[in-house]
Amino acid sequence: MSQYPWGEATATGIGSHPGEDHAEAVRVAFGESPALPYLPELPARGVGADMIGRTASLLLELPVEVQPSGWRFADRPGRDFKRARDHLVRDLDGLEEVTQGYEGPFKIQVCGPWTMAAAIELRYGDKTLADPGAVRDLVDSLTEGLAAHVADVRRRVPGATEIVVQIDEPGLPGVLTGTVPTASGFGRLAAVDRQIVADRLGAVLPAGTFTVVHCCAPGVPFGVLRMAGVGGVSLDAHLMRRRDEDAIGETVEAGTALFLGVVPGVDARLPDVDVVAAPAVELWRRLGFPVSTLASQVVLTPACGLAGASPAYARTALATCRKAARVLQDDPGE
Repeated sequence: MSQYPWGEATATGIGSHPGEDHAEAVRVAFGESPALPYLPELPARGVGADMIGRTASLLLELPVEVQPSGWRFADRPGRDFKRARDHLVRDLDGLEEVTQGYEGPFKIQVCGPWTMAAAIELRYGDKTLADPGAVRDLVDSLTEGLAAHVADVRRRVPGATEIVVQIDEPGLPGVLTGTVPTASGFGRLAAVDRQIVADRLGAVLPAGTFTVVHCCAPGVPFGVLRMAGVGGVSLDAHLMRRRDEDAIGETVEAGTALFLGVVPGVDARLPDVDVVAAPAVELWRRLGFPVSTLASQVVLTPACGLAGASPAYARTALATCRKAARVLQDDPGE
C-alpha cells in the first residue's frame, strides 16, 4: 500500500481559481483533478476571499480588519472578518452538495503562520513578525482554528479517505533571510532562527492529516520543512536551481512527496504532455532515484494558483497536469 493518500499518476491544483462562481470552480476542481480534488479559492470576490483574509477567518479570539495598509488585528470582529467567514462558510456549504457520494483523498489550503505573521499588522505597531509573543499567539490561534476547520471538512465530506492540508508559505524564505519589510516599508525585520520557524510551523500541522507546504518563491527551505515534519513540499519546478538538488534529494530520500508546478498559472501556450512532465522525469533521473517511485511520490500541479488565468485556461492547465501525470507512470524512463 502506498504511503501517500493518492494513487499513482496524480495531479491537482494549488487552490485559487479565476472568477466568482464557486460552484463552477468546484466542478472544475473535481472534474479535472479527480485523483486529488480540492476546495477552490476565488480571490476575485474581494476582501476576505484573499489568502490572508480567508485563513484569518479561522483564527480564534484574534479578529482582523482591513486598513489602507492591509490586514490588521482588531479589538473585536467587524465587517471584514464577517465577510471572510461568510465566504468560507458558503464555499463549504456548496462543497457539501457537490461531493455527495465522493470517496477519495481531498485537499484544502490555508495560509501558513509565517506568511500570516509577515503580512498582518498588530493593532498599534509593526507587523506581527516583529513580536515573538504575538507570533506565538497567532500560531496557537491558527492551530486551534485549523483543527476545527479540518473537523468541519471531514463532517461535510464524509467520503474523504484522507484530508490533505496544504499550508501556503510564500513568505517563508523572506522570514528566514530577514527580507520582510517593516510596516513603514523603510526597514527590514530581523531573520528568524530556523529551529523556531520549524517548531512554530510544525505546531500548526493538524494531526491525522497529510500536510504539504506550498512555497512558490525562490529558495524553498527544504531542511526547515523536513524539521517541521511536513509530508510534502510544493514548489514551482521552473524555480528549482541545480544547487538546490542536494537538498531536494535528501527530501525525496526521506519519503517526502513533491508537488511540482509544471505549467504556468496564467494563460500561456502549453506544450505536449511529455514536455510538461519532463522536469519531474529529468529531476528523478539526475538524482538517481528508481523510476518506480516517481508516479507515486510526485504530484503535478500548475506552478502557482490560477486566480490570474482565464476560466478556459484554468481548466486546460489542470487537464494538462492530469494527462502529464500519466507520463510519469507510463513511460518514466524514456
